[in-house]
Amino acid sequence: MTTLDLPAQTAQAKQSEQRSTSAARLKLPLAASLEHRRLQCYMMLILLDVLMIIVAMLGASEAQYGMTPASQLRQLALLVPFYVIAALAFNAYSLSALTSSRFSRHRAFASLLAAFTMLIFIAFFAKVSDQISRVSTGASFLACAITLILARTAVQPLIRKMCGPTAQNVLILDDGGLPVRIPHAWHIDARQHRLVPNRNDPHMLDRLAMFMTNMDRVLVSCPPERQMEWAMVLKGANITGELIDETVVAMGVLGARRVNDTGSLVVSAGPLGMRGRAAKRAMDLAIAGSAVMFLAPLLLTVALLVYLEDRGPIFFKQQRQGRNNRLFWIYKFRSMRVAQLDSAGARSASKDDDRITRIGRLIRRTSIDELPQLLNVLRGDMSIVGPRPHALGSLAGTKRFWEVDPRYNQRHSLKPGLTGLAQVRGFRGATDTEADLSGRLQADLEYLDGWTIWRDVQIMFATFTVLIHDRAF
Repeated sequence: MTTLDLPAQTAQAKQSEQRSTSAARLKLPLAASLEHRRLQCYMMLILLDVLMIIVAMLGASEAQYGMTPASQLRQLALLVPFYVIAALAFNAYSLSALTSSRFSRHRAFASLLAAFTMLIFIAFFAKVSDQISRVSTGASFLACAITLILARTAVQPLIRKMCGPTAQNVLILDDGGLPVRIPHAWHIDARQHRLVPNRNDPHMLDRLAMFMTNMDRVLVSCPPERQMEWAMVLKGANITGELIDETVVAMGVLGARRVNDTGSLVVSAGPLGMRGRAAKRAMDLAIAGSAVMFLAPLLLTVALLVYLEDRGPIFFKQQRQGRNNRLFWIYKFRSMRVAQLDSAGARSASKDDDRITRIGRLIRRTSIDELPQLLNVLRGDMSIVGPRPHALGSLAGTKRFWEVDPRYNQRHSLKPGLTGLAQVRGFRGATDTEADLSGRLQADLEYLDGWTIWRDVQIMFATFTVLIHDRAF
């Protein structure tokens, strides 16, 4: 371990150093290496998982039979390697498993489920499935799941003690760039400690190396003109080095790509891959098709009431912007008088809006006016769950929606939906101020980030709790 006494660069810094000598004296390396500790934890988890599976399987057999049959031992001999293989594939032994107890438990359970599935699959094709007891297999799976989850939960404090809260050593070098604070990281002022990216000075490179020793990540925050020098230094430091760049956040950069001699920043990508789009479309067709048939009596009744009120058209059509920024016609049951329809959507409906008919007030309050959009879902213009499409002339205060926040058009990377995360959180009704748009936009962007079909299901169930609401007018 090396101790450096680092002189100040200015008189003011020198006075500050005299007031706090601990800030000027550093023991290098800054931290002990965590690489071997992480490896020890991974090995500990593997051994713990294997031990828990063995104990659970043998315990279940003893409880059921009073002994362990040879067939159970053969299953156990197959299950253990199957589990380890699945756990490696599902990242049950990863950095996230060391830092998150919930992630660790979930991946262990998923690995166990995959291992039992492989075991049953092998037994079926080996034509020995008749030798496997369903009750015994179910009891063994349940016992293994419980012991694995309990063991993973119990060992988490020990892992945290061995590796710390992040299981990584992170160093942030502040060289006059964007201020960055990361919890549990080392923050070093490069100017205070006279650290410069001088590749022509072997002694300076040695000093930088001492600061970086045992670090898993090094982040440098510096002005653009010094980024190239820092990049060259980091490349020769045998370390994961990163440069802080404020444009990454401003442009929403997703990653970088280099092809031959051309580099580019990836700033956009479809939020769903092919399998995700297929699953979402299949769910849309199944739900919308079933809903149309089930709700046919209600739809016909409402259509008749809308027509009888003033003999006007049943449906109200309006252009909205959908996926890929393409315009489409959205369908609703007409709730306003024919002469006062607002096709552009320039005026939001208000609580005492004189344009709304008697039946219109009822179907708007109960969200029944939105049901014809099931036809939009069947046509492929919309989805059951997604960001709600807004009228082209909608205003938040005195501005168009896209003028309030430049991120607004990101909503159009997915099909608009009958319901969405913003709606179940209560962001509905008129947007009289710019603040009225902010909450729903943030919810829509959150929905786009990390889509899963299970979240769609949760939103659909949550929608039933907000079908009748006081902001529907």
